[in-house]
Amino acid sequence: MVNRPSRPRTLHALLDETSKRIIEQLQEDGRRAYATIGKAVGLSEAAVRQRVQRLLDSGVMQIVAVTDPLQVGFARQAMIGLKVSGDMVAVADRLAELPEIEYVVVTAGSFDVMVEVVCEDDDHLLELLTQKIRTLPGVESTETFVYLKLRKQLYNWGTR
Repeated sequence: MVNRPSRPRTLHALLDETSKRIIEQLQEDGRRAYATIGKAVGLSEAAVRQRVQRLLDSGVMQIVAVTDPLQVGFARQAMIGLKVSGDMVAVADRLAELPEIEYVVVTAGSFDVMVEVVCEDDDHLLELLTQKIRTLPGVESTETFVYLKLRKQLYNWGTR
């Protein structure tokens, strides 16, 4: 019998329709008043407040301010595909610690890990690639996809 390490079980949060509608209300406007949400979904302000807190505490959702990188001084965005030797998850965890990296995914296919980065300019991107990413143990190669124009970026998925 082969002894394999056990994997933690993933608990899928089952959302009822009311919770999904609350999330949709907050996706439209993260500052929307609980009383306004309550009217839209048929609950009291207190009930909405409790549900929102449960959704936040469970990690199902988070409420954040989303900025336009160009308007706050970050002129260069890119997706970087990495080929990795050894433990892909360990490399992904190290990449996730870098402040310029906003998104890290372990993948199947041509790349083992994909990261999305936001940098001040091309010099910043070059420094990130040569001094922080390519020097990590296990990183074999990278391919960078520089964003020329962002045409769509939405955060309203996940409830339908």
